[in-house]
Amino acid sequence: MKKTFYFLAAFTLILSGCNKQETEKEVAQENKFCLNEQLKKTTEMVPIKEQPIHEQLTLSGKVEYNENDLVAFKSLLEGVVDQVLFELGDYVTQGQVLAVVKSNDVLDLMQQKRYYHNQIDLTQKQIKTKKELLNDGLASQPEVTEMEHELQSAQIEMEKINATLKMYRAIGNGQFQILAPKNGYVVQKNISVGQSITSESNENLFSISNLKQVWVMVNIYANNLQYIQKNDPVKVRTMAYPDRIYAGKIDKVYNVFDEDEHVLKARVVLENQDLNLMPGLSADIIINKKNVLNHAFAIPNKAKIFENNKQYVVVYKNDCTLEIKKITAIAENEEFTFVSEKFQPHDQVITRNALIIYKELNK
Repeated sequence: MKKTFYFLAAFTLILSGCNKQETEKEVAQENKFCLNEQLKKTTEMVPIKEQPIHEQLTLSGKVEYNENDLVAFKSLLEGVVDQVLFELGDYVTQGQVLAVVKSNDVLDLMQQKRYYHNQIDLTQKQIKTKKELLNDGLASQPEVTEMEHELQSAQIEMEKINATLKMYRAIGNGQFQILAPKNGYVVQKNISVGQSITSESNENLFSISNLKQVWVMVNIYANNLQYIQKNDPVKVRTMAYPDRIYAGKIDKVYNVFDEDEHVLKARVVLENQDLNLMPGLSADIIINKKNVLNHAFAIPNKAKIFENNKQYVVVYKNDCTLEIKKITAIAENEEFTFVSEKFQPHDQVITRNALIIYKELNK
């Protein structure tokens, strides 16, 4: 009986222990943090790789129009602007009417056209009459020939006037149209209704650029010349979108110092399909120096979390396998912090929502 009692007591303890382990396991499962679908939509992670440790140079610059694509318009005629059919920043297509101008020059041309039209009509009638008289022996051939030459001269003048009116897009009533010379965006506008325009003015009435490709002009001081060469890869960051990096290369180095800014200029050509690179924006141009200090895992700076004077990252393996890892910086530049720690292949670090996930994992 006593043995049976001890056996039941031992069995009860074992069963209790098993139940306790199962309970702890269930609690652990319940407390385990997983990245849910809603949070994952706004979370970003990037692969972490070992890279050469480069020193970097950050230069200032500005986004400018692609001058090879910029078309500026000046009027060849004088007049007063009657209509303006576009605004600054509008996208226009080649041949689109942008403005209508009243012009005395066009009026003069139209009057000349009417004059020569009448002259041609009159001369043709006179030639017909002279030829009839010639057949009757009442006129001479030289007289007919002279009138035919007058007709040809009037027709030549008429063709010149028609070509000029066509070139100026005259539409009657002394008006002419200004057309868009190409597809693109109106990036400069110096024309308004009632404005007088002259052919002698040096001011462009408007300018059009495609904007799908822009230039970033880089300011290079003398002490940095040794680090800049044509075709060097660069990264560009603007003040408007500081979290976005544009990759490019030095397309040209201008070998003359700018007299106003006392710097040498270099050019970076960038694609601008989303039009976020607006001319006039200030930009930072990041260039890797040629020297390589060593190799280490590179952590994007926006992935770092600071707490108690220490730096951490959240390592992502899958939605339910995330871990906090302390990092020790051995070098740093504008984009990356190079660390002494090692990472596993295919490891990723959280770059957006890292602090939120860090706090959840620390609960």
